[in-house]
Amino acid sequence: MARAKPQIGKVLLVGLGSGLIAAWTMNQFQAALSKASRIAKEDEPKGTSPQSNSRDEGPEDATLKAADRIIGIVLKRKLSKKEKKEAGPIVHYAFGASMGALYSMAAEIYPEVTRGFGTGFGTALFAAGDELAVPLLGLAKGPNKYPLSSHASAFAAHLIYGVTTESIRRASMAVL
Repeated sequence: MARAKPQIGKVLLVGLGSGLIAAWTMNQFQAALSKASRIAKEDEPKGTSPQSNSRDEGPEDATLKAADRIIGIVLKRKLSKKEKKEAGPIVHYAFGASMGALYSMAAEIYPEVTRGFGTGFGTALFAAGDELAVPLLGLAKGPNKYPLSSHASAFAAHLIYGVTTESIRRASMAVL
């Protein structure tokens, strides 16, 4: 049986939406993990707390730095701290939505991409994005500068992103 020709607009829209929802879900997971980590550290005796598992660079995480660079290129100016704080989430959600669209198109053309129910996609984004591109672009320190717990939590967040993207994509494609 021949496969139906994909409706590119529908596939892209579904991908954008699923990536956006997945980026939000990923943020919720990271916020819950961060809160649990803070609570656990409060319960530990002083001096026994392990290094932070936060991958950000203090007040300027990679999305804030990326937003500042993008605006610097487009508008030829630097962002204020307040503007960076507002633009950072926009960069995160725009990237999440665009990766969702890319994944949706890939899944439509190469269905084997969906094996693992989005875990391969999440793993690829973690490896290519967090571990390789972000440090190479100077948006964070190199991977060897962070504790293993930081890598594990970031990897888990990306798995959640991938599974959520695939879940929403499948459900949406089945309904539309």
